[in-house]
Amino acid sequence: MRGIRIGAALTAVVTLGVMTLASGGTAVAETAVKFALDWKFEGPSAPYFVAIDKGYYKAEGLDVTVDTGPGSVAGIGRVAAGTYPLGFFDINSLVKFRDQNPDKAVKAVLMVYDRPPFAIVTTAKTGITKPKDLEGRILGAPAPDGAYAQWKAFVKENGIDASKVTIENVGFPVREPMLASGQVDAITGFSFSSYFNLQLKGVEPADIKVMLMADYGLVLYGNAVMVNPDFAAANPEVVAKFVRATIKGVQDTVKDPETAIDSVMKRNETADRAIELARLKMALKDNIATPWVLANGFGGVDPARLAASIDQIAVTYDFKARPKAEDVFTSEYLPPAGERMLAK
Repeated sequence: MRGIRIGAALTAVVTLGVMTLASGGTAVAETAVKFALDWKFEGPSAPYFVAIDKGYYKAEGLDVTVDTGPGSVAGIGRVAAGTYPLGFFDINSLVKFRDQNPDKAVKAVLMVYDRPPFAIVTTAKTGITKPKDLEGRILGAPAPDGAYAQWKAFVKENGIDASKVTIENVGFPVREPMLASGQVDAITGFSFSSYFNLQLKGVEPADIKVMLMADYGLVLYGNAVMVNPDFAAANPEVVAKFVRATIKGVQDTVKDPETAIDSVMKRNETADRAIELARLKMALKDNIATPWVLANGFGGVDPARLAASIDQIAVTYDFKARPKAEDVFTSEYLPPAGERMLAK
C-alpha cells in the first residue's frame, strides 16, 4: 500500500500542484487528495476510478489518489489521525469509534451502501437455509469483520440461540477456503466479497447461499465516505468537490457498469474481469441503487432510520455516551437531491 508523510499540520496532507493543460497551456492549481478504500481494488470501487478516468475530480480542481485499505473497520483510525483526510469505511463502526473517541469527530459525508453487504454465507451441502439453522453449527468469523460485528443484533432479530453456535475466529484470507472445504459451516462477510471469492475456490454459484442481514431484520446502513474533522474545517470546499465528483462517478457506474469495470481492471490486472463485473453489479443492485436511493437520490440518509440503526447497534455494543445521528453523518457537503439521482 502506498503511504504518505504527515506534517505538523493536517493541511500538509493536501498540497497544491501546478499542472499545464494541453488545450491552452494555462497553469491550473490542483489540490492533491489522498483517499483510502476499505479493501482491495475490486468491482465495487469502480465509481472512484471512473471519476478519475473521466476527469470529474480534475474538473473540480482535485488530484485524487486512491489507495487500498485494511478493512471496513480498521481504516477509520487512519482518517481520525489525518493519515488520510478522506476514507471509505463502515458507518456502524464509526458510531462505536465516536463513542470510544469523543475527541475525534470523524463524520460520514456521503452514504454509499444504503443497504450494508453484511451477510452470513454458506453452501448448499450444509443444509442451512435460514438463520435458525445456524444452531449446532460452526460459524467462521474474523474478529475485526464488519459483518461479524452485527452478530448479536442478527441473533436477536432472528431468535437464534447463540449458545448453540460455535464461533471460530478465522483470518480473512482463509475464510472462504475454510467454508469451501467444509471446515466451517458458514461465514460472516460482505456478500459481494464472499460470494465471488467462493467461486474462485471452485464452488458453483448455485451452491452458494447468501443471507443478507438487511433482509433479516437489520436496519443498518453500510460503508460511507468519511472525513477528518480538522481537514473538513480547513477545506470545506475540497470535501464538497470530492463528494460532487464522486457522485458523478457513481451515476456513470450505475448507467454503464460494463464500461466502468474497465477503470478497475486497469489498476488490478490480475483480477478476473467477469468476476469483478458481476461483483460490481451485485453491489449496485443490493447495496447502492436501492429503492430508497432511486426515489430520494444517492448519498444521503433517512435521519430516523440512522437513529434507529444506532439503537440497533446498542444490542451489540455498550455505549458510554450514545452518539446521535447528526454526530456521525452530515449532509452539508451534498449537492441538491436533483443532482444526485441515479438511472433506474
